Amino acid sequence: MKPPFTSMTAGLAVGVTAAVVVACAGGAYLYSRHHMRSLLETARDASLAEGDLIRVALEHQMIENDRTLIARMVESFRRLARVERLVVLDRTGVERYPAGPHAPDADLQIGSPTCQACHRYPPSQRGSSRVIETRSGAVLRTVIPIRNREECYGCHDPSHQINGILILDYNTEAVRAEMTRDLRWLVGGTAAMTLLLVGAIGTVIRFAVLRRLQRFETAARRIAAGDFDQRVPAAGSDTISWLAREFNSMADSVTGLAGEVRNQRERLETVINSIDDGIVVLDAQRRIIAANDAFLARVEHSRDQALGCCCRDLGAGGCTVADCPTAACLDSGVRQVRICERRTPQGAQAWEEVHASPVLDASGNLLQVVEVWRDISERRAAEAHLAESHRLASLGTLASGFSHELNTPLATVLTCVEGILREMPPEPAGEPDRERIRENASIAREQILRCRNVTQHFLRLSRGQRPQGDIVDLHAAIAGAVRLIEPTARAHSVKIELRPAAPGIHVRADEAELQHALINLLLNAVQACRPGGTVVAGLEAGADIRIRVTDDGCGIAPENRKRIFEPFFSARQGGTGLGLFLSLNFVRRWGGDILVESVVGEGSTFEVVLPALAGEPELAS
Repeated sequence: MKPPFTSMTAGLAVGVTAAVVVACAGGAYLYSRHHMRSLLETARDASLAEGDLIRVALEHQMIENDRTLIARMVESFRRLARVERLVVLDRTGVERYPAGPHAPDADLQIGSPTCQACHRYPPSQRGSSRVIETRSGAVLRTVIPIRNREECYGCHDPSHQINGILILDYNTEAVRAEMTRDLRWLVGGTAAMTLLLVGAIGTVIRFAVLRRLQRFETAARRIAAGDFDQRVPAAGSDTISWLAREFNSMADSVTGLAGEVRNQRERLETVINSIDDGIVVLDAQRRIIAANDAFLARVEHSRDQALGCCCRDLGAGGCTVADCPTAACLDSGVRQVRICERRTPQGAQAWEEVHASPVLDASGNLLQVVEVWRDISERRAAEAHLAESHRLASLGTLASGFSHELNTPLATVLTCVEGILREMPPEPAGEPDRERIRENASIAREQILRCRNVTQHFLRLSRGQRPQGDIVDLHAAIAGAVRLIEPTARAHSVKIELRPAAPGIHVRADEAELQHALINLLLNAVQACRPGGTVVAGLEAGADIRIRVTDDGCGIAPENRKRIFEPFFSARQGGTGLGLFLSLNFVRRWGGDILVESVVGEGSTFEVVLPALAGEPELAS
């Protein structure tokens, strides 16, 4: 594969091109200056030679004193193509040739810049020729003195060394044009050589450097993609070969470290996934970075679905805490703990404790939050059971003292009632008052005995003694409970109905406890009804014995339904909250249970379920 045109390639190409161009341009500049000096030297030599030739011819004609011929010679030399100016001055600087009426040439005045180009130097430093700038352009001026010789003494004073000066100006445009032409050829040749040189250097760099460096790039990309076996060919002894060997050594180290990191990560994942608590790592935007299997099972998402997803988008399996612990941890930077209630996929109630702990960097900045979800349903159940045990222990202590204190007045009242019954002689028929007194006294004695049985039961309960139980006729027990509640029902204008049931339905229980439970259920039903309401008590025999107490009263609110059997909880003003609690414990002691169905505004049904006696026939009501 050919190396791509990268920034490195472009940089090398630009650098090499710039270096070659600078070198060639410098060489061309130096060559042009040298060539210009060579051309000027050649022109100067030619000018001096021509000037000497003209001087010799003029001196010969001066000796002959043929001024007309001298003027023609000067004029003929002035018409030469390269001659810009040819002037003969006398020793005082006055133009003698060309002769005739014309204005003095300003460029030949001693104070003009053209003359000062030489006269500003001492005579010893003045050259015979120099390139100067005139109003018409640059010229190569050659100044040749016409010396006073012995042949000239006839017309000139022998004391003078110079009779005049021959000034010959050559036009330098031809020299410049030749120089420009040569420079064009030089630039063209240099450019062609530069292109060839850059191309040759680029080809060498491409195949000798870039192509080999491309192998490093390919190997690095494949190693980054997970191919840790990729290496760079390291044959040779040059710098790139040495670099390839070092790169391979580094790749070996990276491979070893990557394998170790992978093993450590697998061990860590195994450890985290073996934890029953749900663990999830969230970033500052509450996106999931990592999670263990327990958390994924809890939210019912796969790992691919959960990673990168915000915890708010996990649906019903996500956080159900209104005060999100992670949000609070991100705001405060300290550990947060919350307890939330949720429903499992099977519909069961579960309680979870959520710990949100911050993950800080070396500077103390919060980077991530680790949430730990722990199911505390069993712990809460144990705590509730412990609390109930404490309440029961307190209730037992209270019941023991209460029963002990109540037994004395009950015994006294029972003695008085029994005395009334003994001392009241039988009366002949027709005296209803005494008969009614005897009946009321009998009822009072029965209830006092029942109260004493209850107090005895509380005493046994406080001492940890369990009653032996006996065979109880349910029909009689229900009828007795209804009979005891009827006065209260009449006071509330509530009607109690006892549905007929087959005789001979028995259970094993303590009769006093069972009757106490039935009286509590009937009394609560009467108190729940409005005036004119109805309470129905019935009995059904089957695999289990079921006693139903149904009312058409106000019903039970859903939030209170699961708490009505807790001790000291009552939804009725003035209630003690112990009736249903004791009733449930009485029934459960004999292997039964109490079930509740209620609709607010329509009424409630309490169902006492007791196990049937072995060998008891199944009878339907």
